[in-house]
Formats: sequence, structure tokens, C-alpha cells
Amino acid sequence: MLYYLFDYLERAYQFPGASLFAYLSFRSAIAIIFSLLVTAVLGKRIIAMLQHYQMGESIRDLGLAGQKEKAGTPTMGGLMIIFGTLIPVLLLTKLDNIYIILLIVTTVWMGIIGLADDYLKIKRKDKEGLKGRFKIVGQVTLGLIVGATLYFHPGVTIKQQNFDGESFLQEEKSTKTTIPLLKNNEFDYSDIISWAGDGAKDYAWLIFIPAVIFIVTAVSNGANLTDGIDGLAAGTASIAVLTLGLFAWVSGNIIFADYLNVMYIPEVSEVVVFVAAFVGALVGFLWYNAFPAQVFMGDTGSLTIGGVIAVLALIVRKELLIPVLCGVFLIENLSVILQVSYFKYTKNRQGVGKRIFKMAPLHHHYQKLGYHESKIVSRFWIIAIMLAIISLVTLKIR
Repeated sequence: MLYYLFDYLERAYQFPGASLFAYLSFRSAIAIIFSLLVTAVLGKRIIAMLQHYQMGESIRDLGLAGQKEKAGTPTMGGLMIIFGTLIPVLLLTKLDNIYIILLIVTTVWMGIIGLADDYLKIKRKDKEGLKGRFKIVGQVTLGLIVGATLYFHPGVTIKQQNFDGESFLQEEKSTKTTIPLLKNNEFDYSDIISWAGDGAKDYAWLIFIPAVIFIVTAVSNGANLTDGIDGLAAGTASIAVLTLGLFAWVSGNIIFADYLNVMYIPEVSEVVVFVAAFVGALVGFLWYNAFPAQVFMGDTGSLTIGGVIAVLALIVRKELLIPVLCGVFLIENLSVILQVSYFKYTKNRQGVGKRIFKMAPLHHHYQKLGYHESKIVSRFWIIAIMLAIISLVTLKIR
């Protein structure tokens, strides 16, 4: 909204300083500062409100150090992340940008699903919270909306370099994405059904939209499992989101796209302002969530984080890089899958099976080994930074 106000003031009155809002870098800087301030100011009020309505976390005794002390800590702190993101985004971005619209819808949509889950767990004393099938339906529906929009909306286009390497072709609708670490690093979803003949590209949505649904569902659930100890999910997510913001900046700038020989995506640079606001909100949340946590994000925050990361990766066409960039989410998911599968495979007649880890997800395994959760979080952050650097290096390693 402020963007449009200052744009009008600049065009109509040449208002001093109004032209600054035309610059992406200025709006991104304001967004991250504003989101930090919003989260800091709203944080105490949201925590007080959650305490007033007794929205405290009920903790099961799993034999982990420091676990009992966390009982009653307010949850639903993801509201801080949502408000800390949406307020700067609504003020500072071009609200007619299709990518911004998708990210706003994702933030609100996943926030509502997480909020319903947290509410049922706490106020209704339902340990399962929102039934799994309803949660999956919500995630699949969002994936369907995102996939259909990215496929059918006329504003979602790309430009690629011409064969001379010195110019870009005209904008085109495409289902192409990037495969990391390969020389000819582009993959078109329509290639999967190329056997169907010349008209196969018209039916690429049959492959593309289900792929989007799978990615949105998988990443949101991965972030949900990672949210287990103070500061882990918010810290690793902020690193991944910041990296995707750099990809958006490069892909949305025709000069950098030309220099790095990457896919140029018109209008995607506006996403950088959203990323700045989201990272600011995550860091602001960490102010209250760092050990010992004053508030937990709950599913309100973790599902939102996963959904936003998935949609960001799809927008900048780096979804195939998610296993590397979100490697922490991946190993947390795999640890649970392996633990459950191995237990079932080795289960005897008495219903007792063997375990690979002392406890799953993986961060609880290290807690069982006696590591303090602050050390576990710090080391997972370091791993996330390394994975982010590897992801950025893929721009040139092919």
C-alpha cells in the first residue's frame, strides 16, 4: 500500500524521497527492519494473550532433559511470524504481482490449518489435533491452487538465453525447472509425457500440478517434524528462505541472469521483498524462541514455514534443489520414516521391535545421547548454512 502511495506522490508531486520506494533494495531493507519491529512489539502481546487464554503446550514425558520445565509454555507463536510477515508485505510490495499473491495465500492458508491443529490440541485436549486427513486435504488443496496458478496464469513466464548467448528470447509459458549440478541443467515436466506426441505439452499440467502438490505437502510436513526444540525450525528455515531470496534476486535481474546463464523469470524479483519480511519475522520470533523458549511456534508456524519454502522454491524454479537446501528437514523426516519402518520390520509376536535411533526425529536422538539442545540447534544451523552455500554454488557448478 505504501508502495502505491509513494508511487502516486512521486508521479503527481515529485515528493522528495518518494522515488526510493521504486527500488527493490530499499523496500527489502525496510521490510526486514519493519518485520523485526512488528514481531518484537507484537511478540510480548501475543505471548501475554496466549498465556491469558491458557494456550500452553502440554508436554509428554519422553525422558528428555529439560522437558518437564517446558510444560505450559505458550504455543501458537507462529502468529508472530504470520503477522510479522504480512504487515510489511501488504505495505511494501506490489500487490498485483502474481507471485506475491501466491505467497500471501500460502501464508494465510497454512497458518489457518496450523492454528486449527494447535487449538484442538490445547483447548479441546485432543492429542491428535486436526485429523491427519483434514490436514492433508488442506495441503493438497493449496498445492492444487499453487500448481494451477503457476501453470495457467499468463503472468508466470520465463525468458531464456538465445543460442548466441548474448540475448534473451521472448517471454514464454513453460514448465521448465532447474536440475542442480548438471551441465544441461534444465528439465521440462512435459518431457515425461513426450511419448504422447506433438500435443503432449498441452497436457503437461497432468504431471506438473501433482508434482507441486507433493512438494508442498512434503516440505510443510518436513518443517513440522523439525520443530521440536528451541530455535531449530526458525533458524534453519531462515537460512533456507534467505537462500531462496538470493535465487529470486538473481533470476529476476536480467543482468545477473545473463552473467550466470540462468533462467530469467520476469517480475520474480518482487519476491525478494516478501523474503526480507519473512526472514525478519523468523529472526524476530527467534528472539522469544531461543533457549529457553518463551513461546513455541506450534503447527501455526511450522506448517506456514514449510508451505512458504515450498512455494518459494517452485516460484524461482529451484524445487529440485529442496533435498539439498532443506537437508535438515529431509534428514529429520527420514529419521522418522526409518525408525518406524525398522521397528515394524523387526517387531516380534510381543509387539516389540528394534530401533535405529534412540528416539526420532533425529534431534531427539542427540538429546538422548546427552547433548544439550542449544548445542544440537547450533550444529544443525551450521549444517543448514553449509547446505545453503552448496545450493548457491550450484549456480555455477554444472
